[in-house]
Parts: sequence; C-alpha cells; structure tokens
Amino acid sequence: MDMDLKEKVKKLPSSPGVYLMKDSLNNVIYVGKSKNLKSRVGSYFINSKSHSPKILKLVQNLKDFEYKITDTEFEAFLLECELIKKIKPAYNRLMKNPKSYSYIKIVLNEKYPNIEISHESNETDGNIYFGPYSRKNIAEKGLYGIKEYCKIQCSINQRKTSSCFNYSLGLCIGMCLDTTPREEYLNILNKIINLLNGNDKIILQEMEHIMNSASEKFDFETAAKYRDYISSVNYLLEKIKIIKFTKKNRNIALLEYLDNDRVKFFLIRGNKILFSEKYILKNFDLEAFKGILKDNILFYFNNGDVPIEIGKEEIDESQIIYTYLKNKSNSCKHIIIPEEWLSVPNNYINIHNILNKLLPSIKNDT
Repeated sequence: MDMDLKEKVKKLPSSPGVYLMKDSLNNVIYVGKSKNLKSRVGSYFINSKSHSPKILKLVQNLKDFEYKITDTEFEAFLLECELIKKIKPAYNRLMKNPKSYSYIKIVLNEKYPNIEISHESNETDGNIYFGPYSRKNIAEKGLYGIKEYCKIQCSINQRKTSSCFNYSLGLCIGMCLDTTPREEYLNILNKIINLLNGNDKIILQEMEHIMNSASEKFDFETAAKYRDYISSVNYLLEKIKIIKFTKKNRNIALLEYLDNDRVKFFLIRGNKILFSEKYILKNFDLEAFKGILKDNILFYFNNGDVPIEIGKEEIDESQIIYTYLKNKSNSCKHIIIPEEWLSVPNNYINIHNILNKLLPSIKNDT
C-alpha cells in the first residue's frame, strides 16, 4: 500500500460514516459504509488472502479515498445508498442500475392469467404487481419454484392442440391443452397471490415438506433444489413485509443514543427523513425535552406532506429503515405516531406519554 494511503488510514476517525474509493483518474469506483471508518477502510489492506477476487481487484485499482462522517450508522446506510445511486461506481453492483429491479406481474386479461417477471409496474393497466425486488435473479428463481410446485410451468404461451414439453414432465397441469378447468387454475392463482401478499404461507409450508421428505429419502438433489426455491420465496415475502410496514407506519419518531449524554432524534415519514437534530441531555429535564420532541413531531408530521411511494427509487431506503428499526443490536428506539393523533388536540397528550418509550434513561434531575 502507498505510504500516503497508509498514513491516511491511520488518521481516519473511529466513527460511523461513508468512504469513497478512487482510482488513478480520481473517479469514485466504490462507495461503502461502516460503523467504524478506521477499522473498515483499514481492513482492505490487511489479510488479503481472505478477500474476494472483487475486493482484491478493487484494492489494486485504489489510489486514494475520501470519507464523510455521520453521527449514526443509520445515516451512513442512507448516505451510502444515496451516493451509489448518484455516482454509480463500477464496483457497486446493487442500488445503481434501475434495470436490476423487477416486479412479479399477473396478467389478468387472459383465460389462464400468466405470472411473469416485469421491469416496470403500471397501476392503471388492470394487472396485479408485486415488488419491486432489487435482486432480479432471486425473484426469478422464487417465481420459478412457485410455478413448478403448483404445476403451472407451461412452456408455451399460445394455447395449442398439443401439450407443452413441461406437461410431459409433470410440471404443467395442462393449460396448454386448454383442458384444465379455469376455476382450478384460478384457485391456484389465488393461493399464489395470498402467498405473495404475505397472507397465506401454505404453499411455502408444502414446499418445505417436499424438501424434508426428499432429504429423508436421500434424494439430496430435490432437497437442495427446494431449499433454494424456499430461500428465494422467503426473499419475496421479506420484501412485501417491508413494503407493508412502510405504507402502514407513516410517521416514525426515532431516537438514537450517541453516547451517555447525547442523542439524535429523527422524524421519518414512510422512507423519507423529514427532520434530524442532536441534543445534549444534560441541558434538559425530562418534561422539557419531551415537550421539544412533541412540538417537532406535530410540526413536521402535520406540514411534511410527503407521499409514500415505494418503487424502484424508494425500495432501498425502505429496506434500510425497516432493517435498522428491527435490528436489536443498535442503540436506537422508535415509536409510531398514529395519523389521528396529529390532528386532534386532545390526543396530543398521547404523543407526550408514549415519548417515555424513547426516553427510559433520562431522569428529571439531568
């Protein structure tokens, strides 16, 4: 490693933030984030044998780096996402190419509605869409596994008098012959819709049964195949969980402890941060601090008219917020503010009271 870079790494702070790796032409080739910048950036230059080929190539092309400090790891995640989409570095594969995002589309204007992968969604065309999914290959594998299990993996789109090849393999119930009762197909389709909505996991449970039975019979090829299908389907279900959470929980107040005496307060609507501010706890007593937080909640959530859209440009932020809130290893706490509490003065006391969930360690004599 270049001596200048070595000295630069030594001077890095042990703080959360984002780092931008540059090549000899000063182009940003990689953006990363870390809870500890010094440790993370330094790791690129040690234990090279354990690095992946991608990282080894990155280090070979690395001639300089810059960094941006954030107060919290949460902000580092969001800033990394923003910079990757803006700069599109060569070594960042995810979150930079809109074509890598996909939807599952159910085409309803057919006798046997087809289920397919689509690059776009259109709420006005009368079809049903699920997604977006940032990893197209996993979405494709999950859908393929569902269709194979349900035996609707028909290999011809236009209905003909002869059956498709998959029918001879037992992977198609015969839509290609137009002999399958439409009601039977629609019942299967309804089960798939309920699965993709996260409302009924019976298909997933039955796939798990096939996997376990195959393993018990030492049919490890089938067991491995269904293991991969199940993993991909779980990816689809995790995405719908994130989307539902974002749409349902419009107003989120998040507080993270930076150390024993400082906190940072965030107000989030859907997947957008409306407000963030640091506070020194010793400057307030409990009731005064709760009053400040409540006033910010009422002001920003009543005036922050931000529509909640979760398309290709928003799903990554939704994923970051959802994952961070659910991660029990960090020091953040959050509460959901019901919409009706923001417009009825008599309910403002509810906001004041639930703030105790954010502030369990602040005492009145601080």
